[in-house]
Parts: sequence; C-alpha cells; structure tokens
Amino acid sequence: MAILTFREALGQAMAEEMERDANVFLMGEEVGLYNGAYKVSKGLLDRFGPKRVWDAPISEAGFAGLGVGAAMTGTRPIIEFMTWNFGIQALDQIVNHAAKLLYMSGGQFNVPIVFRGPNGAAHMLGAQHSQAYEPMLTNIPGMKVVTCSTPYDGKGLLKSAIRDNNPVLFLESEMMYGFKGEVPDEEYLIPLGVGEIKREGKDVTIIAWSKVLHKVLDVAELLAKEGISVEVLDPRTLQPLDEDLIFSSTRKTHRVVIVEEAWSYGSVGAQIADRIQKECFDDLDAPVGRVCNEFVPMPYNEAQEERVLPSTERIVAAVKQALYI
Repeated sequence: MAILTFREALGQAMAEEMERDANVFLMGEEVGLYNGAYKVSKGLLDRFGPKRVWDAPISEAGFAGLGVGAAMTGTRPIIEFMTWNFGIQALDQIVNHAAKLLYMSGGQFNVPIVFRGPNGAAHMLGAQHSQAYEPMLTNIPGMKVVTCSTPYDGKGLLKSAIRDNNPVLFLESEMMYGFKGEVPDEEYLIPLGVGEIKREGKDVTIIAWSKVLHKVLDVAELLAKEGISVEVLDPRTLQPLDEDLIFSSTRKTHRVVIVEEAWSYGSVGAQIADRIQKECFDDLDAPVGRVCNEFVPMPYNEAQEERVLPSTERIVAAVKQALYI
C-alpha cells in the first residue's frame, strides 16, 4: 500500500493502461513537455514518447474530434481538457459524435474514449471557470459520467473508464489533485456504475460526490458529537447511477439529504431525489433535502464564493430539518 496524491494516482492509472495496451494514448494541451497543467501526466512523455503523448493546440473541438475519429479506428484515446470550462468548446464532438456514433452506425462503431479534466469550482476563478457540468453531461444518452473523491477511487475508476468500450466523461476536481490517500500496490479496478458507502450510519443518508464529499464527512463527524448518525454515500458514477445502493441506504435511514456543488435546477441531485421519491416513497420519513450552490454566477470574491457553495451550516441545517429537530 502506497500513499499517493490524487494527481499521482490518476497518472499511475494512465501509465498502467498505456503499458498494458499499446492502443491507449493521451492527448491534450500541455500534457507532454509541460507534464500537464496540473502535473497529472508527469513523466508520461519521457516514458512513452511523442507518439503516445500528444501536445495539442489550443482547440478543444479540434483535438476532441481527432480523438473521436481515432477511437472509431480501434485506439483508446484519453483526451485531457485543462478544465471542463474549456471542454464545452468540444461539446459538439462529444454530444453529437462520441455519444451517438454507436447508435447512428447501427452498432458498427464503438467509441472507446475518455474525456477527463477538472470540473466544478476551484478557488477564486470567477464565473466562467467555476461551473459544474455534470447536470448537462448526464443528460446525454450514450455516455458514462464518472466522478471520484479519493486517490483510490480515482485510479480504479480511471482504469475502468479507459477499458470501457463507451465514451466516458471523467470529472475531477482541481482542488483535490494534492489530496493524499492509500492506493494498493497491486492492480485493481473499480467497476463503473457502482457507488460506495463512505461512512455507515442509521439516522440519515447524505449523498454527495467529488470535492464536497469531504465537507460532508466532516459534517458527519460534527453531528456524531450530537448523537446524530449520518450515512455518507458516494455514487461515484453519475451516469449510470447505482440506484440499488441509493435505495438500500434510503430504506435503512428513511431520511436523505443530497449535497452537490452545482446549481439546483435540473441537477443530478434533482434526478436522484426524483428516483428516491418514486421508488422509496413509503420508506421516507421526511422529504428529500437538497443543498446546492446558490443560483447565481460564481463570484470571484473569496468570501462571496464561500456563500455560494454548500456550507457546513447549510448541510447541518438540512440534516436537522430532515430529522425534524
């Protein structure tokens, strides 16, 4: 067992898959000579050479489209966006090509491609660079959408994503690249579509993913001192959802709060709440609570940014409301 940072775990996943399969290659802005904008691809150019690690021009639509075409011919591209805020320049290639080619070709063309990069708010990056894209990306049939909250999960999920025969959108967090955690020395995979209980509890379930999950775990520790037992569930894959795990936890605790660093309207949390109320209505002892970003563009000001994001106080209040205390 090794202690790795998030960036090291992701880099290790790519290296292992590139070593295992010569069809895997990495392409994106600054992934080679600069070792990646966040150093996730550090050392890969030296190890695999310029035919497997491609520095792309600043044209997300261009190199995403090139990746889709390469995937159609049997390779397995990993396309790194410096941020998903830039990745939206490639939405036509992702939405109208990668996601639809298997269907539109009558099953003739698989598109085994991974699009990955930072998603969501970081710190004082302003309105245009602080958006969470999972609500719009999970709304598109034909793709899988994956998040991760620990180095262990990041490595195991990314390896599975690279091996998947479908397009996978891999959403990371810029603020988590330096997080450290245990990662096994031996090879392992985490299946896509399988969530995990990060903390067992009996009074209320909190569902959260990516960076905000760590705040939720801190809240669970805080509430434990008040005698409130919180179960924390990380779906890990947002499309498709591990609905069985979500329903099982709901039937166990009878109360649910969903926390996400995204806007509330039409979000992943809204979809989860809808599925819970449909399948577990008789098991609920309170309405499903939701804690989301305030519905405003993200401010640059540090204090105002904190007011927009889900806070400890708002999460605690939502839990106590679910418990009627």
